[in-house]
Amino acid sequence: MIVGVSGINAFDNPGPGVGVAKSIKEDRELNAKVVGLSYDAMEPGIYMDWIIDKSYILPYPSSGHEAFLERLYYIKNSYGLDFVFPNLDAELPLFMKYQQELESAGIKTFLPSLEQFKLRGKDRLEEVASKIGFESPKSQVVTSYEELHKAVERLGLPVMVKGVFYKAYKANSLPEAVSYYNKIVAEWGYPVILQSVVYGEEMNVVGAGDGEGNSLGMVGIKKLWITELGKIWTGVTVRNEKMLSGAESFIREFGWRGPFELECIVDTKEDKVYLIEINPRFPAWSYFSTGVGVNIAANILRKAFGMSTKDFNDYEAGKLYIRFTDDLITDMSKFQKILVRGED
Repeated sequence: MIVGVSGINAFDNPGPGVGVAKSIKEDRELNAKVVGLSYDAMEPGIYMDWIIDKSYILPYPSSGHEAFLERLYYIKNSYGLDFVFPNLDAELPLFMKYQQELESAGIKTFLPSLEQFKLRGKDRLEEVASKIGFESPKSQVVTSYEELHKAVERLGLPVMVKGVFYKAYKANSLPEAVSYYNKIVAEWGYPVILQSVVYGEEMNVVGAGDGEGNSLGMVGIKKLWITELGKIWTGVTVRNEKMLSGAESFIREFGWRGPFELECIVDTKEDKVYLIEINPRFPAWSYFSTGVGVNIAANILRKAFGMSTKDFNDYEAGKLYIRFTDDLITDMSKFQKILVRGED
């Protein structure tokens, strides 16, 4: 089995790919080789040859689907490619749109539908939260300065200013809110979401659904220390039953297929779980689940290829996750091959 993994950019803003690759390798029964799918010759995963067996540079998804698919077919024909884990937001719509075409070429994926993918929009949070037993912060969609001012008055300060899919800023004043609004519109366009600030502990769930309402494994964690870019650096496993029950409901209610992350704020005093964000892919910290015995990536592969899946019903709370930096020395020729040939 040859598995392609993207998002191998393991630097200050790490992607999920290296963690997913490590998880695949740890299931010895899969006997899988991992192909690193990269967009830049400097992505560290390319040079981690104890995890990544072969690497290729891909054209950016924005360059058009034909060039992107042709590159995948080239990899399939020259080295082999049986399955792909797309781990970056920008890739997902393309992979979902053409997953049947890829399947007919012998390249499997295990992804949500385009309709399920739309659930990640922050304008859908209230709808999703209500169906799975979670709360959602008060929010308002705005498309003008007048609506922005009214929303700040209604929601109060501080207020979160968010793009419908990407970016989130905390504004402590109206001028700050206007500045962040302008920044989001310039980068991502309309609409903009204003959201009240809720307080509690930051907890997340990584999981996967089989597309039939069943879980392929999930783990809940609490963030202890995050970077300036918002990436978790230290965390601990938790068993907040309300949060985990909501994640199970998410899989069941929406028939979710593939990996996901639910970002939550948990108010333990009021026993409330607020849904803050839905990520329709693995998070950068996904290897944490494998490290505590819940290998979600491997279970997805097992399901996709008709193998028996493992029943991950439990994990131990209180396990610590620590990300760290390391040094890797390699030969310059590897970098040159990637740069010139687009593969190594």
